[in-house]
This record gives sequence, structure tokens and C-alpha cells, in this order.
Amino acid sequence: MNNTRVVITGTGMISSVGNSVAESWDSLINGKSGIGPITNFNAEGFRTQIAGEVKNLDMLQYMDRKEVRRQDPFCQYAIAASEEAVQQANLDFESLNLERIGVLIGSGIGGIRALDTASRKLEGRGPGKVSPFTVPMMIGDMASGVLSIRYGLKGPNIGIVSACASATHAIGEAFWMIKRGDADIMVTGGAEAAADALGVASFCAMKAMSERNDDPQHASRPFDKERDGFVMSEGAGIIILETLESAQARGAEIIAEIAGYGLTGDAGHITAPDPQGRGAAAAIRMALGHAEMNPEDISYINAHGTSTPLNDKYETLAIKAALGDYAYKLPISSTKSMTGHGLGAAGGFETLICSKVIQTGIVPPTINYENPDPDCDLDYVPNTAREVKINTALNINLGFGGHNGVLILKRFK
Repeated sequence: MNNTRVVITGTGMISSVGNSVAESWDSLINGKSGIGPITNFNAEGFRTQIAGEVKNLDMLQYMDRKEVRRQDPFCQYAIAASEEAVQQANLDFESLNLERIGVLIGSGIGGIRALDTASRKLEGRGPGKVSPFTVPMMIGDMASGVLSIRYGLKGPNIGIVSACASATHAIGEAFWMIKRGDADIMVTGGAEAAADALGVASFCAMKAMSERNDDPQHASRPFDKERDGFVMSEGAGIIILETLESAQARGAEIIAEIAGYGLTGDAGHITAPDPQGRGAAAAIRMALGHAEMNPEDISYINAHGTSTPLNDKYETLAIKAALGDYAYKLPISSTKSMTGHGLGAAGGFETLICSKVIQTGIVPPTINYENPDPDCDLDYVPNTAREVKINTALNINLGFGGHNGVLILKRFK
């Protein structure tokens, strides 16, 4: 591992709680939920009829109508969030070596709306009505592709699919690309738009989502004893990573520094987490090792905290297994209680949130925490934000298939 330092210089967020970082952050620290009845399609007859949809986003700010029709919403969200991140980082691509700038965006589901639309046309009107743009709209790497094309970026350009750990893995792998010298700057994060009829129906069939349809804003309740499943959401969280040398040469504001990254596999069940949290604990320990930190060096954890009965119990075990008794002294929150679960975008949202926690000294709450669960006995910052000086933040994201991803951020000094 070389001594190259990797810093965050820009962030962008499109989410159920806001169409910018500032709007989203204001909602989060004030405990505002973005969950509501589904409007993307008629959800009558579905077990779950609620989601964290993106609201009032005008994509004509970013592209013309023809391009909007040719991009799946997950790519649209990635574009909108990237525009904000690029602007904050003050990246002038015309003055930079574009062969040293890359893109790595994760998506767990990809263009499911494009796939669903094409399937309906095939069944109802025949193969001649299927759009020639179906494949490029559908494939999960296309968010990276369209951003590379949009900005002319010729460095590393790939996509990552690892379910709900996709964005965390994308950011972590972008971190390594910079450290090993493959790029000076990476546009990275995650994007998702799976709150479509097919996506919702598929998760409903698994009985994985909350069915509190009559009370959507209280449906996502991580670590609460009465939790009954996650609430799907959509959007994009994008981060600009670059070498410290590059950032300082440009005079860029440094938001935070990436200190460590860990990834492991449960090698257990296709959807359920390890019942002792061993894989997640190992990922935490790996990230600590790369960061050359001890458990006591961590100031805050943004938990995966999906609001499912199994995840929250086993993630709590994982945190305690990795950090020991110190786990009881840490503020931990699940911002999915407000944003919903962004699936492959979740790690983009939550790594970005960790950077804001370090920057502002405000820890967002876990809202809807009303009924303590003996199996979830840590400090989840219930219901109200807390002001605490945070020097290091650890983000956890876990995905179907036993994928575990952990990132550690620290205050830049």
C-alpha cells in the first residue's frame, strides 16, 4: 500500500429527501422522511404500496427531451448528482488530462424500468416495437458509460454490481485505482431506480419489504422491535475522489479523506446475512487494518440498517464482534429510516452522509425508533440529531449474495 492520499472534493445527491446535497442533508438532520405512496405506477394489489421516490426532478435542466427518452432513470439520476458533485469540486475538464480521470458507478438493479417497458411491448405489440435503445438503457454499467461520454473521461471506466453494497464497492475500488496510480480523479458512487412495477413486485414476492402502507413515513424503522421490512427508494449519490496532490494543485476544498476499505463474502445464503455477522465484522476489521486504525479511532457509524428483522440483528452482532465493548460508546445511525433503502445507490448516499457528519459535527438520527429491541442494544441516535465532533466515520453496506462493503472516512488534516 503506497502513501498516496485520496480525498473527497465533491458530492452530489438525488434522493427521496432532496434533489441536492443541501436539501437532502437538511431533511436528514431534521428527521424528515421521504417515504410516501408509490406514484410511478398503479400499486393497487401489491403487498407494498410505498417507496422513497425521487420527486420534482426536472431532467431538462441537464439534457434535451430526446436524451431523456433514451436514458433509464437510474442513469438520469447519476447525471444529475454528478453535475452537482463536479460543480462543487470545481472540475474544469477542459484544463485537465482526461486520460487520468475515470468513472466507477455501482448499481444493484440497473435499468429495470427499460427492461420492464421492453418486455411489455414485446408481449403486447411484438418484437418490432422493442426499442433499439433497450440494451444500453438496461445494462448496469451504463451510468459509468454515459458519465464518461458526457465529460470526455478516458481513464478507468467500469460499473460494479454487488446488490446493496454496489456503491460502497464502487467507491472503494475507485479509491484503490487512485492509490495504485491508474487515475488522479474518479467520479464514483451509485445510482438506482428500481421502484418500478417489476422491481416492487419482485421484492414483494420475497416478503422483504414493509407493508405499513397506511403509515409510510413510519414504515422504515431500523433497529426498532416492530420493524417489518425495508422500504425501497431511488436516486444517486456521487462522490469526486482525487489524489491529495491533485486537489491541492487545483486549490480544491477538501471535504474529507478516505482512510480505509474492506470487502468480504458471507459464503452463506443468497439473501440472508450471516447469523453471527461474521462477514460484515471481517470487512470492518479489514477496513480498520488498511486505515491503520483501532476500534477506538472510530467516531461514528452509518449502519446498513435496512429495517428488516434479520439485517438489523445480525449487523448489530457484527459491529460488536469487530469493535468489542467500544461498540456501545459509538453513535450509530441508519439514515435509511428517512431516505428508504436505495439498494445499489445506498453506499453513495451514506458515504456522502459520513462526509457531511465529519464536516458539520451533526449526526443524523435514526427516526421511528420507538420500541427497543433486546437484540439491537447499541446507541442508534434515536429520533433526534446529535451534535458531536466526529473525526472518523465508518460506513457499512451489505448486499444479497453475501457481499459486505465498509469504508472509513476521516477528517482531513
